[in-house]
Amino acid sequence: MSERSPPLLAVEALSVRFRTPAGDVDAVDRISFEIARGEMLGLVGESGSGKSVTCHALLGILGAGGEVAGGRALFGGMDLIAASEDELAQIRGRELSMIFQNPRAALNPIRRVGRQMEDVLLRHGPVTPGSARGRAIEALRQVRIPDPAARYAAYPFELSGGQCQRVMIALALACSPALLIADEPTTGLDVTTQAAIMELIAELARQRGMATLLITHDLALAGEYCDRIAVMHAGQLVEIAPVDAIFESPRHPYTARLVGAMPRRAAALGDLAAIRGNLPDLRRTDLPGCRFLERCDRAAADCAGPLAWSEPRTGHRVGCRHPL
Repeated sequence: MSERSPPLLAVEALSVRFRTPAGDVDAVDRISFEIARGEMLGLVGESGSGKSVTCHALLGILGAGGEVAGGRALFGGMDLIAASEDELAQIRGRELSMIFQNPRAALNPIRRVGRQMEDVLLRHGPVTPGSARGRAIEALRQVRIPDPAARYAAYPFELSGGQCQRVMIALALACSPALLIADEPTTGLDVTTQAAIMELIAELARQRGMATLLITHDLALAGEYCDRIAVMHAGQLVEIAPVDAIFESPRHPYTARLVGAMPRRAAALGDLAAIRGNLPDLRRTDLPGCRFLERCDRAAADCAGPLAWSEPRTGHRVGCRHPL
């Protein structure tokens, strides 16, 4: 995007903690980012980096043991973090929707697909019981499910993985939300189906002027579809920039390692550059200010302090004391 619009969502210093019998886990550490209307932002990082937890916090669905330890998230004039459950229930599905990682698990296995579509439409949309069936079939048609009337009457176990994911997209978009959160939307799908699902999400977002937050561990996938990429490591946001800047001039050592580890960037198998070490144990009470410190070749004594943010170029922010 050449010119960014005012943010639809502005997340400021968001922190999330889980209380467990083994100790507290600081899963998300003071992350900040924005999404404009019509923009697709990729939230990228290894498994366990806090991507999904961040989005669950925004939706108020952290579950047992999880709590927001600080920060706010402004969405259309509402602070999602301070909002009550009733207030969140009013906007979930209508203005803010999510596609979950496992569509079969997210769908009710003993309720027909069409009935689940109607539940969403009747709960959040200006739809009468008499028109709900037609609207549900039309929503399935919009996500290009073959024979949508037949799929309307099917149970989730009667559908393929790709069809279940299309149903999830139809459910998420049924009430034309302003922001869609897509959490690993291609997990478990074959390569051809992955491409079809991502093309569908991108096309519907363009048609509707909808903002999209794409959660993925696949940097190449984010690079193909997103306007900007935000990189997370061990619960911290370490870099956020337009796609071209992430691939051509990454400034954080972790981002550079991710780019170097991409198969498409390697001329031969031996050219692949693995990232040494593992994510730190987030239950530790002595975590350094930069959680990449123990894996970083550029680490220095001052890296133990709080993350230091700079903006080497407009729109390109990096949280590192010794950036590339």
